[in-house]
Amino acid sequence: MMIQNDTPFGRPSLLPLGDLADGRYPDRRIQSLDPRFTAHQGNAAVERIATGFRWAEGPVYFAAGGMLLWSDIPNNRMLRWLEEDGHVSVFRAPSHFANGNTADREGRLLTCEHDTRRVTRTEHDGSITVLIDSHGGKRLNGPNDLIVAADGAIWFTDPGYGIDGPYEGHTADSELPRHVYRLDAATGAARIVADDFVRPNGLALSPDERRLYVVDSGITHGGPAHIRAFDVEDGRLSGGRIFAEDFAPGFTDGLRCDADGNVWCSMGWADPAEDGARCYASDGDLIGKIHLPEGCANLCFGGKKGHRLFMAASTSIYSVYLNTTGAKRPF
Repeated sequence: MMIQNDTPFGRPSLLPLGDLADGRYPDRRIQSLDPRFTAHQGNAAVERIATGFRWAEGPVYFAAGGMLLWSDIPNNRMLRWLEEDGHVSVFRAPSHFANGNTADREGRLLTCEHDTRRVTRTEHDGSITVLIDSHGGKRLNGPNDLIVAADGAIWFTDPGYGIDGPYEGHTADSELPRHVYRLDAATGAARIVADDFVRPNGLALSPDERRLYVVDSGITHGGPAHIRAFDVEDGRLSGGRIFAEDFAPGFTDGLRCDADGNVWCSMGWADPAEDGARCYASDGDLIGKIHLPEGCANLCFGGKKGHRLFMAASTSIYSVYLNTTGAKRPF
């Protein structure tokens, strides 16, 4: 059974009822494995709020506009969903095969662009500023995901998926190793902060910003599939260790922290029963899952009260209300 309005992109709808859902609250597709997750679970159902995309990625919520933006990478566009009435429209096309997005401390959109191999900032007047497209005189591979710290520094990953082929960018040679970078807000200078990843992907800071989590999705190229954690001090990383288990044969892609320090990550590309999102406590324990009918690439917190989890999952955007908020609301 599927309840869906016949709009171009789709409007809020219930997921197909199946083994994990029987139409009752709480939604059985939200699976608690630990009392720490149950406390955050709430009493809401998972909703599909938009559909009709090729590969949804990089969701970011803007409280000032009551809207969610995300990338539809292969379609070379970005979409916008309005919380007030569920309207979906094209925000930007072409988007230069944009992937990850976030907001800075002044409420400006920051974007990782595959095709141009750069990180950009959309100013309040709509103009675009290039923040970085090279390092040490060589072009970046194709920035993938990014976050902004309280000091305004931008942390981003550069795995190069955008130059692997034409589907998410274009085919090109890599000029740099695949690193994690920190871009200083005051000077505009970039520094490599981690250089031992196969394919660094999603990343997130803990609420106190003393820990950085980074996904290695190197399984796509013969490497690992796990989340690593680093200690952060004065903009530098130390003590890198594996935080979450090996996800092989699937992998996680994007992640965010909630206000209590739990790590929420996407999940897909292997067992369909595991498609969706996972929640890990700060000690690395897997405490809960949200099951979706599609592999999930990335997620973010948003909504009017900051307690709505948005999940970019393949062809659709899903959401669920929780009893927790994101780790930080920048504005």
